[in-house]
Amino acid sequence: MIQENLQNIKATLPKNVTLVAVSKTKPVEDLQEAYNAGQRIFGENRIQEMAEKYELLPKDIKWHMIGHLQSNKVKYMAHFVDLIHGVDKFSTLKEINKQAKKHDRVIHCLLQAKIAEEDSKFGLSFDEIENILASEKLKDLVNIKIVGLMGMATFTDDKQQLHKEFSSLKNLFDKLKTDNQNLKTLSMGMSGDYQIAIENGSTMIRVGSSIFGKRNYN
Repeated sequence: MIQENLQNIKATLPKNVTLVAVSKTKPVEDLQEAYNAGQRIFGENRIQEMAEKYELLPKDIKWHMIGHLQSNKVKYMAHFVDLIHGVDKFSTLKEINKQAKKHDRVIHCLLQAKIAEEDSKFGLSFDEIENILASEKLKDLVNIKIVGLMGMATFTDDKQQLHKEFSSLKNLFDKLKTDNQNLKTLSMGMSGDYQIAIENGSTMIRVGSSIFGKRNYN
């Protein structure tokens, strides 16, 4: 089933769009099945769970941290994480830099923009993102690299609203790219809305339930 789901999704994706299989709460067997079907990028939202899976699974997997990030947990993944999606504070960047330095690594990060209307979604304002990218302090953080932006749209069936939110982030991304050559990734879109995100220029989608089935919250 997982293999079939992966093939069906990948068949519809443009070549420039990267699929992150969101494997949070899923057992290692499910991830192994997806791996056997060719999937190499997995997204988790709990650092301890991701670290346990990292130990058990093949080492050519790229692990993405996609959940809200607590600075005090960064140390548990600094030796292996490939990309951190949801950075919404400059202080978090400093902590990631500090932990990456201990392992002599450069960790790639995305700045999370707030594009949704719900209060529950984390994220930086567009102005805050511009200020971080332009700040002198950022140049001191040589063990991180900001490679793009991430956004989560409002949880709604209103397609017009989704288009509006995704396109606003794409416009910011295009504007910032001219001065920031490292910005290559625009992570937008999940199981319910990734087609609309791709129409609006997303280069990375985060898909869980459409691959692994409904999430187990127990």
